[in-house]
Amino acid sequence: MRERLIGIDAGGTMTKAALFDLDGRELACERRPNQMLFPAPGHTERDPERMWQAACESIASVLETTGTSPDDVLGVSCSGYGSGIYLTDRNGDPVRPGVVSTDSRAAEMVAEWEGNGRAGVTARRIQQRVWPGQAIALMAWFSRHEPETVARTERVLFCKDFLRGRLCGDFSTDPTDAGIAGAMDVESGRYAREVFRDLGIGSWLDVMPEIGPSAEVVGRVTPAAARQTGLKEGTPVIRGVADVAAAALASGVVNADRLSMIAGTFSINSTLHATPRLSVPPFLQMPYPIAGQVLATEGAATSASNFEWFCREILDAEAARALSNGASVYDVCNDYVRDALDRPNDILFLPYLFGGPGGAPAGLLGLKRSDKLGDVLRGIFEGIAYAHRVDIERLLSGYDAATPTTIRLAGGASRSAIWAQIFADVLGLPVEVTDGTELGARGVAIASAVAIGAYPDFETAIERMVRVRERWEPSAGQHAAHDRKYARFLGLTRALARDWPPPDRG
Repeated sequence: MRERLIGIDAGGTMTKAALFDLDGRELACERRPNQMLFPAPGHTERDPERMWQAACESIASVLETTGTSPDDVLGVSCSGYGSGIYLTDRNGDPVRPGVVSTDSRAAEMVAEWEGNGRAGVTARRIQQRVWPGQAIALMAWFSRHEPETVARTERVLFCKDFLRGRLCGDFSTDPTDAGIAGAMDVESGRYAREVFRDLGIGSWLDVMPEIGPSAEVVGRVTPAAARQTGLKEGTPVIRGVADVAAAALASGVVNADRLSMIAGTFSINSTLHATPRLSVPPFLQMPYPIAGQVLATEGAATSASNFEWFCREILDAEAARALSNGASVYDVCNDYVRDALDRPNDILFLPYLFGGPGGAPAGLLGLKRSDKLGDVLRGIFEGIAYAHRVDIERLLSGYDAATPTTIRLAGGASRSAIWAQIFADVLGLPVEVTDGTELGARGVAIASAVAIGAYPDFETAIERMVRVRERWEPSAGQHAAHDRKYARFLGLTRALARDWPPPDRG
């Protein structure tokens, strides 16, 4: 018998199923697109049934393409984006489309709470900031704007929990998702009932899911799910972990010495703490699956998605040429940047295509007639690294900040050795990248290995299942040069936030 684990990751655009062995080797991954819905400005939704179908197809395909017998699968678990919301009936059938965490419809609720002081009170009680895509803000919005939906809602679920419910009929959640939702007092590990009452959403407590450990077998694959996925009926299903925490697990973050940094769609930067971080409320905070640890996270939409936009919209012809030569546009961009590293470069890229601090716009500044494409791309790589530094400096401020000695890098930028070196130089810390590409799936595979007893705890599982592939040391000289350029980056951001007209005026 070959011992295998399947991790499912419902990401921003794709739902994926990856196959691992008990040593953490990623053997294969299959993916299918999610159906995204945009019914109104600021509304970002997902068809839950299509997401489930994508999961079924991905699981069936990964079993088929690897020739894996369903008997060999020891456990299956799900990860998915945190917050957002899925509203269902008692059987777990959706009463409306799911809401993605990038949705901004509840900005009106957050603005009201900021105006009347409730946002600050809430942030102290849930030990993190309040934001529009958070589940508590969305509940308030639905109570005001869709009371008929609320009347039909019998369960509040989060992304991974909806999928797990379809697999085995369990509709609980874990502390990572409850924390990211803004629904939990992270310090006590229980729902923040005072917050629900103060925000006028107290009745929602009756439909909130039970909270249980991430690494726990909560059910078995049902006959219906077995027919749809190709899994064996009765295969253990593990509760699972939200994507931010799953990525940290998969990066080998087991103590405060390591900072988890995901440079992908979002800038996601996380550190571990023995107690919730209180001096500077983070963007996200949640109990970590490793007992006695709390994960604090800072992030924004200022990461590699900005580079991907540039490749898609500006370098489309270059991408076509690269594809015809058997390469990717990212390989070509790395070559351009490599050639530009020894040239002076004053280009600053502000990676705010999806929104900047204080309304600052995106931009490329400092261009000269002699600049080449490689110089521009280098400026983009550096600008995104500077945006991560902004988040990390906030994360590492305050009396209760962690003092990491190493960064574990993941996401699209981790596939570029040049970019990894730039991150090390900008941040002044060594950067390490681990094996594999599917961090969300690997994180829940680690949780599954613990839940089924293959390893006694997360620390042992991570030691066996996570391996560092490469490490980059910072250059003191380059770090000093980046300090000077970073100061200009901050100054330009502040100036543009102050003087640039808002979109509806200009």
